[in-house]
Amino acid sequence: MQLKDKKLFLLDMDGTIYLDDDLFDGTADFLDYVKKIGGKAMYLTNNSSKSVQNYIEKLNKLGINANESDFTTSAQATAEYLLKEHLGDLLYVFGTKALKDELNSYGLNITDKLSDEIKCLVMGFDTELTFQKLEDACILLNRGVDYIATNPDWVCPTWYGSVPDCGSVSEMLYNATKRRPKFIGKPEPTMIEIAIKRAGFKKEDSIILGDRLYTDITSGSNAGIDTALMLSGESKIEDVETFEGKKPTYIFNNIRCFLNAILEQ
Repeated sequence: MQLKDKKLFLLDMDGTIYLDDDLFDGTADFLDYVKKIGGKAMYLTNNSSKSVQNYIEKLNKLGINANESDFTTSAQATAEYLLKEHLGDLLYVFGTKALKDELNSYGLNITDKLSDEIKCLVMGFDTELTFQKLEDACILLNRGVDYIATNPDWVCPTWYGSVPDCGSVSEMLYNATKRRPKFIGKPEPTMIEIAIKRAGFKKEDSIILGDRLYTDITSGSNAGIDTALMLSGESKIEDVETFEGKKPTYIFNNIRCFLNAILEQ
């Protein structure tokens, strides 16, 4: 199946369609193309520090109309996992207020205070990080509670470079406690499977666009769909050559080049 036959486009955001508050050239034209062909663009993000409403507001400011049905996030996937594995258990949430609100909206029993009743530590990308949270996490992990994390990303891109993401903080906790979490977001296939089901398309109709080999591209490979690496974010072409996982189906400098390739077909 050629690119022009794809109907469902699963889009990473940071580093793929924008960076901070700068919408990449080609993003708006690409979304217009998707609408024109009767396709669907869905936004997949491992960034659990923001709520879906936060993302809707951000995209609206960038000139993109979006609603809740257009998103699948690592926070949502984590919530669905916790509903199956820890419904009714007291969960310590190591993350932002937005993550706590998201998990709370699913009816999960959450707290950010230490207690002997806590059964699981849930960690996300925390832009409100304090040493108290790190200390609480070490105490809980040394007690042996279950340990879940929304995503394994090492860094989050910004206009000035990168900042430590959830994967980096989990590695810091590993150095202190020798415990690593079960990661829920990309590269696991869960978010993609949820998105495809919600959109009502088939796997062969779908492709994921992202800037990270070890999350975006690997999640697509794990889900059995085509993948397109955008070199507009974290990954560089030399990273592809040394990457030990399955290579991306396609590689493009940016989303403008991706759109051009479709139109040329």
